[in-house]
Amino acid sequence: MIKIELERVAGDYGFAAKDAYGHVVHTDSSPDSGGNNFGVRPMQLLLMGLGACSGIDIVSILKKQRQTIEAFTMKIEGEREPNKEPSIWQDITVVFELTGDIDPDKARKACELSMNKYCSVAETLRRGGSNLKWEVRVNAKSAV
Repeated sequence: MIKIELERVAGDYGFAAKDAYGHVVHTDSSPDSGGNNFGVRPMQLLLMGLGACSGIDIVSILKKQRQTIEAFTMKIEGEREPNKEPSIWQDITVVFELTGDIDPDKARKACELSMNKYCSVAETLRRGGSNLKWEVRVNAKSAV
């Protein structure tokens, strides 16, 4: 069982979330809704989790295939449902950018496996109704 503790530590909506290993993430609401920019918005944290989850999968797959990753970045954009409460992620686009001695077909396949099979965050978002799209760029060239 996973255990997370949250404590309000800054203003009305600023929380410190701590996992069982002592890692801390700060969250807050936006200033226009009473927050103080103390931390990341909870819905943005979901997108960060998507990137981290898929990134771990992709690196693991490519390492097993003896691909050399020199750099790996992701750009994630999300659009929430308009005029709804709660407003979930409607459309999410991820651009995976890998640099190194990497076969573009292997990179594309690794990203596909992560996003469609292994990444639990991607599946959670998909089951919630999110439309997930992604693109793979290897050494600045599109691989999808």
